[in-house]
Amino acid sequence: MHSQCLHPCSRSTHIVNNSSLSNDDLRVFCVVVRKASFVAAADDLGASAAYVSKRIRLLETQLGTRLLHRTTRRVALTDEGERVYRWAQRILDDVDQLLQEVGGTRAQARGPLRVCSSFGFGQQVVAPALGALVEQHPALQVRLELFDRLVDVAAEGFDLDVRVGNDIAPHLIARQLAPNHRVLCAAPAYLAARGTPRSPQELAGHDCLPIKERDHPFGVWRLLCDGQEQTVKVSGKLSSNHGEVALRWALDGRGIVLRSVWQVAPLLASGQLVQVLPGCTQPADIWAVYPVRLERSAKLRVAVEFLCHWMGALNRGLATAPHWLPSTSPSAAAP
Repeated sequence: MHSQCLHPCSRSTHIVNNSSLSNDDLRVFCVVVRKASFVAAADDLGASAAYVSKRIRLLETQLGTRLLHRTTRRVALTDEGERVYRWAQRILDDVDQLLQEVGGTRAQARGPLRVCSSFGFGQQVVAPALGALVEQHPALQVRLELFDRLVDVAAEGFDLDVRVGNDIAPHLIARQLAPNHRVLCAAPAYLAARGTPRSPQELAGHDCLPIKERDHPFGVWRLLCDGQEQTVKVSGKLSSNHGEVALRWALDGRGIVLRSVWQVAPLLASGQLVQVLPGCTQPADIWAVYPVRLERSAKLRVAVEFLCHWMGALNRGLATAPHWLPSTSPSAAAP
């Protein structure tokens, strides 16, 4: 841990009382800053707002300065609070790295791991994978949160984002877990009633089922058709922010849907869905995205390696259960 004072001052005026400065209080403070709200921070920490407020007041008393401007809607950093926030991040990073390097813990995954993903993929694929991860590494405490939007893993305090899609900000670190692409498909009943589109442009005349994806604008399908990029604006009577809902509508003959092969492969194989415009796909690989390098965090490194083997095993066809769910642990099935 750094030994410099967080709030430097002359000996003749004020001395910071850091004899009982708590790393836990610094972590609470960092969460409040990220969330810009005591209530949101309390929810994130699984504590009460009163507890969070108390820890912040104690930290301010110990440092002898006000850290936050409080309003009825949000909180904001004071000038001193910005300095303390920068130091707190460094201190907590150093403590985490110390715990990994001392006592042989570098190779052992332990402690809290915050993971985020999208609704459908997170529920069907990431959740069972993380369950198996914790079974192998019981010292881990994994928290999975699902969103219908892109998440800034660094700013929002996540260790790992498991995402489908190839648009990744340059300041983030990413590792491909498995190749993937989305395909157009519809139920045989829909195609019998409405006909089969012969070109991407004909999609505009069909009932499509747009989904609010994390990595693409709503109602715009960017496709790779026979090596050429094409952008098609689609619409329909039904739309959703949840892929499972749109897939259910497609199975009911309500329209054409664009979904990942990991989800629709068994439905195409069974004939419940038919691929439309087979020459058109949308690249959407599966990635692990994280804010720090793997060598700095044993728990993150172990999680990414585990997910890489898990996704790779599933992608190689080792699982036969519907919707790409594993019937056995990929680690056990992998050669």
